[in-house]
Amino acid sequence: MRSTALFGVTALVLWPALAQATSTGDFTLKTTEDLYRVCSTASDDPLRPEAINFCEGFVLGAVSYHDEVTGRENLRRLICYPTTATRDQGIEAFVGWATAHQQDQKFMSDPAVVGVVRSLAARWPCK
Repeated sequence: MRSTALFGVTALVLWPALAQATSTGDFTLKTTEDLYRVCSTASDDPLRPEAINFCEGFVLGAVSYHDEVTGRENLRRLICYPTTATRDQGIEAFVGWATAHQQDQKFMSDPAVVGVVRSLAARWPCK
């Protein structure tokens, strides 16, 4: 039963990525939807290595900026991830969050960096 549920969730997460191939135009990242397309590129897509590297760099840049601004300006942190969190976990958190919010065009049409912060704050909220 548990493996059936895991398979179902995995299929739901991967389904949108299987529906369309990635193109170089997706690397423009005007919206959260654009970043979602890049980060969820199918494993058999010829642009998969570039897409995942781009996704990882974007997410890492957003987190680094968040950490620097909140630390330097003494602002309230929005993302409180554990020191053991990995880049892959960050990408998984973003893709899972975006998959769950596909029908919410307000979230998906926001700038990509807003989607990253929302998704990571949902995964690792600050107390």
